[in-house]
Amino acid sequence: MIFTHTISPILAEIGPVELRWYGLLFATGIALNYLMLSWIFKREKYSRKLLDSLIIWLFFGLVLGARFGHILFYELGYYLENPLQILYVWRGGLASHGAAIGLLISYLGWCWKYKIKFSKYVNAIVIPMPLTAGFVRLGNFLNSEIVGYPTEGDYGVIFSRLGEDFARHPVQLYSMLMNWLVFVIMLFIYKKMFKKMPPLSMMFLYILLYFIGRFTVEFWKDLHGPLPENFPISMGQLLSVIPVILAMAYFAFWFREKKQDF
Repeated sequence: MIFTHTISPILAEIGPVELRWYGLLFATGIALNYLMLSWIFKREKYSRKLLDSLIIWLFFGLVLGARFGHILFYELGYYLENPLQILYVWRGGLASHGAAIGLLISYLGWCWKYKIKFSKYVNAIVIPMPLTAGFVRLGNFLNSEIVGYPTEGDYGVIFSRLGEDFARHPVQLYSMLMNWLVFVIMLFIYKKMFKKMPPLSMMFLYILLYFIGRFTVEFWKDLHGPLPENFPISMGQLLSVIPVILAMAYFAFWFREKKQDF
């Protein structure tokens, strides 16, 4: 089945102000993230006084990291020629690898400022992250950006706003579903096993699941970044390899230590 995408990225216009689907979905993801963290902090009897400041730090780390990650990893030449476009975050152009780096840096800064051990909250804050990421990918779909390869068949999505008349893989929706699947898995493990999990394990589990999923989805994405055309993998896949290796090394070490306890 073929779906012709004619949805405008603009939800409403109020005078000179545009309300875009991308911005609304991004805000929805952030709001749900905050609600999930509020529930987790209450459930785990964590200090609620620190939650608001944590959210602010993570928000700026997410936006700045994702934006500059996209610029550096994918379109550095374009933004050097059009520097003002860097500020147009509502038009899309956020990279998940940059977001991960930004979130890590902002969380480290927050821990340093409030003199909190890194492992204290990190297992909790990663749980709603894929939920938010899923909403961002839905925003990418409505923006007709980060499209997939042509399907070369009678299925897919025709992105008519791009001036095309052929179907592509709706890779943004693949990524959305992948993120929400990761969220369901993380939430299930949190409810069933959180008290038994070792330090940093939820963080590394998220890294492992997300970047394996990201690596897989990249096979259908028509966006390779500044790599040679004959390079065997895309930029997104290349950037996903290191976090997957780090997560696997963590769990290999954990299982080795656990085995020695018996």
